[in-house]
Amino acid sequence: MVSEISLGSWLTYGGGVDRERAEACVAKAFELGIDFIDTANVYSGGRAEEFLGEVLASRPRDSYVLATKLYWPMPGGGSGLSREQVFTQIDASLRRLRTDYVDLYQCHRYDWNVRLEETMEALTEVVRQGKARYLGFSEWPEEKIREAQAMAGVEHFVSSQPQYSMIWRGPQRDVIPASRELGISQIVWSPLAQGVLTGKYKPGEPLPEGTRATSQAMGGFMERALDRMLLERVQRLRAVADELGLSMAQLALAWVLQEENVASAIIGASRPEQVEDNAGAPGVELDPGTLSRIEEILGDSVAWEPPDSAR
Repeated sequence: MVSEISLGSWLTYGGGVDRERAEACVAKAFELGIDFIDTANVYSGGRAEEFLGEVLASRPRDSYVLATKLYWPMPGGGSGLSREQVFTQIDASLRRLRTDYVDLYQCHRYDWNVRLEETMEALTEVVRQGKARYLGFSEWPEEKIREAQAMAGVEHFVSSQPQYSMIWRGPQRDVIPASRELGISQIVWSPLAQGVLTGKYKPGEPLPEGTRATSQAMGGFMERALDRMLLERVQRLRAVADELGLSMAQLALAWVLQEENVASAIIGASRPEQVEDNAGAPGVELDPGTLSRIEEILGDSVAWEPPDSAR
């Protein structure tokens, strides 16, 4: 069981957000009942895990659910999902996080250079050694999800972490239906499309200073903030949010949470006020009429990309 909103640390903690604000975001999350913290070894080259290890050290270990990942190259070397890397990276993550175990250990992408059996057997040992409680993956293709879940004698996946939002819906085609069948839940990343769905980026206007799109540390994945047609359509969603008494962010988060297979939506807050606003989304129900209006407004601005690891 995890909170429907989870606090992520990609590009932010230990990186693009200063220490004081980062600590305030974590504190606000706990104050609001957000108990699920997601990170990865590669985030800010290990500094995100180090930051979380420091700020979580004073809290009871059973008061939060902690998830991390491996796969991408680390600054000191090492990448992928080989047996050696699974054992090396879990130990390094545990040291940085200052804990004996993580609740969820995730494969950040699929590794086409390593036999799936080798990866699953190594991950199984990590669980059985008590270094992780459960296993998950991010952006895996459907056929490899099914292959892993069908494997005998190994621990199986409980979670999937795909990119998913009103404007990025590829998982609806394959990963979500397969996961529902196989007993896997989604922990979705970028449910606000890196801030695009908050309405802060306006068509024809300069990018607001202090936002992710203008940050050298965090703005490298913000191409869609420059898509004028998309931004115009997002602005039309404001009337929908206003009628429901919601912020734009709450509307976007409520949209992903209405999918029953979504267990939690990861937010990447850089200010505690954002955490508080986002925490208002759980429990919001969007009726069929509202969902239809959203479809009409967004039209062909919706992307249906396959999982990042797909070939």
